[in-house]
Amino acid sequence: MSTGRRSAGLLLFRVVEDAGERDVVVLIGHMGGPFWAGREAAAWSVPKGEYASEESAEAAARREFTEELGLPVPPGEWIALGESRQRSGKTVTVWALEAELDVASVVPGTFTMEWPRGSGVQQEFPEMERFAWCTPEQAAERLIVGQRVFVDRLRAQVRWTAASPDA
Repeated sequence: MSTGRRSAGLLLFRVVEDAGERDVVVLIGHMGGPFWAGREAAAWSVPKGEYASEESAEAAARREFTEELGLPVPPGEWIALGESRQRSGKTVTVWALEAELDVASVVPGTFTMEWPRGSGVQQEFPEMERFAWCTPEQAAERLIVGQRVFVDRLRAQVRWTAASPDA
């Protein structure tokens, strides 16, 4: 049953060439907080976040990128990667943007939650605790399952562009 929740995000990428083949590396973040601590597989995400119906998906993707990385969105043309429905029922919309970003410059946003549960103690955690540039193969292991499709879609677009006569 759908929860009706929606998220939007922005997947930064760089084009790389290896032995004449064109591919990408993508910037993803390890989710913060105690639930994700100590996990690597399926514990990473595209920088994204939920939005309400009065906000556009594009505006939410821009806002969430800035909140989660503490940096402005780099300039450039956004590439629509479409939507994917996650296991939770949430629909995620993602765009890709070719850009450089030094992960050492990231200042992650934070959230507050009661931890340990039932303790009455509020603790602050980073929304995303670290970021890394990953090959598509690394991203396939690290990203939560419902977001892996965005890397596949991006790769298909980059490879198609390289094969076109105008590239």
